[in-house]
Amino acid sequence: MSEVRTAAERLATAAREKVACAPVRDVIGEAEAYAVQQHNIAARVAEGAVVVGRKIGLTSPAVRRQLGVDQPDFGVLLDDMAFKDGDVLPAGRLLQPKVEAEVAFVLKADLDEGPFDERKVAAAVAYAQAALEVVDSRVEGWDITFADTVADNASSGLYVLGTEQKELSEVTPREVSGVLSVNGEERSTGTGADCMGDPLTALAWLAETAARLGDPLRAGDVVLSGALGPMVAVRAGDEVEATITGLGTVRATFSGEAS
Repeated sequence: MSEVRTAAERLATAAREKVACAPVRDVIGEAEAYAVQQHNIAARVAEGAVVVGRKIGLTSPAVRRQLGVDQPDFGVLLDDMAFKDGDVLPAGRLLQPKVEAEVAFVLKADLDEGPFDERKVAAAVAYAQAALEVVDSRVEGWDITFADTVADNASSGLYVLGTEQKELSEVTPREVSGVLSVNGEERSTGTGADCMGDPLTALAWLAETAARLGDPLRAGDVVLSGALGPMVAVRAGDEVEATITGLGTVRATFSGEAS
């Protein structure tokens, strides 16, 4: 569809040129948003990027209020989005970054056949980790609707995984508490229950949605399950830390150069 290509190119140009663009909701509706996302992900894969998992967005009521969006969505994680605990993140790759503390899951089994309930998805989890997600919007001023953020790969940017890997026999995701600090100042707090009631509920939603769209979750995938609390804007030079009970601490610093 020409509308899908037009919206995809607008977002791809913004990402490439590091200049935020106008929203794409003037071109597409919600029904076309995932097609735009898939178009640009396919282009990145054709250039050599590798799909390594998914991120669930808009799971926290606090984040939904921040953005004025009323339902969850998901995006695709690529290998060049991944960073290690303590890394310096390239601020120059980002336009309008914000950070979130999250529970990440790594899968040990495919989730390609439903029904998907919390017991089934929990059995597919190899382990959980603390994570920092750096969300970013190619849309100027974060002026987004559901269609805009879905088309923009669910406002994905970068992510950082902690070093502790805990099986679900060692940690209960819905009971964790998270604290996100920037430059040593506590800026956001939340719990696993703030993520759709349970991060495993979010994972079940993703498994069902991905399977329905014909691209199910696979063993080895990383899944960022969604923010535990409100997202926090960051800038070049900031030091960020998330501590999640039972999963430890994950840290990153944004490079001092904005471009």
